[in-house]
Amino acid sequence: MSALFNFHSFLTVVLLVICTCTYLKMQFPTLLEQKTGFRGFFWKAARIGERLSPWVAAGCFTMGVSIIFF
Repeated sequence: MSALFNFHSFLTVVLLVICTCTYLKMQFPTLLEQKTGFRGFFWKAARIGERLSPWVAAGCFTMGVSIIFF
């Protein structure tokens, strides 16, 4: 089933995008400099990961536990 129609899969994809963009911004800052356009979406995801990192970490942990056990 597509991640668009399954809410659990959609949340997993969103968390993975946020974590990946944050990691890439920390390793390669010039890659996500542009704040508008297509790359602007990834810049915003990286910004969410930077500012809400405790909540994103809790979400990743909860999602991992739910994938393993449920």
